[in-house]
Amino acid sequence: MLSSTCAGYVAPVQPRSRLHHISLSQARTVTGPAAGGRRVTCSSTPDQKTSSAAAEDDSVAETDKGGKARVKLKKQAQSSWTAKHAGADADTQSDFLSNLGEGQDYNINVDHGQNISQIDSLFVGDILGKKSDIADGSLRDWDFRKFNNLVGDYWIAPTFLDNMGLHIVKNYMVEKGCFDTQTRVPLILGIWGPKGQGKSFQCELVFKKMGIEPIIMSAGELEHEWAGTPGRLIRERYRKAAEVSRVRGKMSCLLINDIDAGLGHFANTQTTVNNQIVVGTLMNICDDPNHVSVYQEWREGDVIQRVPIIVTGNDLSQIFAPLVRDGRMSKFYWKPGRHDLSCILHQMYKDDGLTFDDMGILLDLFPNQPLDFFGALRSAVYDDQIRDWIQNDVVKNKITDEDANLTAVSRRLVSK
Repeated sequence: MLSSTCAGYVAPVQPRSRLHHISLSQARTVTGPAAGGRRVTCSSTPDQKTSSAAAEDDSVAETDKGGKARVKLKKQAQSSWTAKHAGADADTQSDFLSNLGEGQDYNINVDHGQNISQIDSLFVGDILGKKSDIADGSLRDWDFRKFNNLVGDYWIAPTFLDNMGLHIVKNYMVEKGCFDTQTRVPLILGIWGPKGQGKSFQCELVFKKMGIEPIIMSAGELEHEWAGTPGRLIRERYRKAAEVSRVRGKMSCLLINDIDAGLGHFANTQTTVNNQIVVGTLMNICDDPNHVSVYQEWREGDVIQRVPIIVTGNDLSQIFAPLVRDGRMSKFYWKPGRHDLSCILHQMYKDDGLTFDDMGILLDLFPNQPLDFFGALRSAVYDDQIRDWIQNDVVKNKITDEDANLTAVSRRLVSK
């Protein structure tokens, strides 16, 4: 048996059967003249023994062309957690499953298979693909307004209904081929006028009366931290409005409220890339409303249905002039007259016992006031009643007194 200090020791050549009992972790190579210039592997811990089966899996003693003995590692069965897949770099430190997950080009979550968001080409259409995930509710999710919250009698100004309804009908007639190719029908209707005159609310009343399910955007969605996102959002929602008209048989349109707040050029304001992209997107849709691509790839054969666009604002002259020119946008200036104001206010105050003639007196008391002023005036009527309820029923004292227990108000309001 070899000594534990093998450095410089002349060791005889061990038989192969003896080498099989030497653990690879306990073996090292020595050279001696008695070995005939050959490299011999010996054990540093002779007291420890391993089984021949385990040692045979670890190493095999062979003789190279120069007559030197060496230990050759046998290929071991590796675990999938530590094995490297074919083509991996030699210095790759991550395990096999980690590399496998990073190298996949598809999503391996539970939503896979017959879905257009996956790479299964069997279920993907030529242009936009097909989606069969009915159970997840995505096909039943609509971003449209039905105005079921508008309950009661509201006055729709005849002039407003005439201009807005005519614009919607003309655009749908163009889609049906009722006009010749030389007739230019503007796609956008710009409704503008002083603030607080009920432009957006009148639009909602017209939509409900005509059974239209629009997609509504605001000026806050025309800007984003990522350049190009608002333009893509407009194209996506325009396509969705066109899809609901084609699939569900419902009239639809795209409504953008307060567009001048997002695209207007005012003093001391900065024009962003998104402003330019949104303007260019709307101009492109006006010029070719049947071809609207969402992504960078242009699809010539992707034809959608034409749907009208309606925008509201206070001053459309602050918007890029080529967008608001005739042929792309029809303009409608809305400022209700005395008769329209009396009819709208009568619907607002008739439950309070006021007559139509009383509305004329109210307009004379507050001349040149918009509709939102009279709405705030009606809300202020309840202030005295609310104040009396707090002082007489809750606090039992004046609100301004130092010893008034105002915490009782919160207990009354939040109690079930």
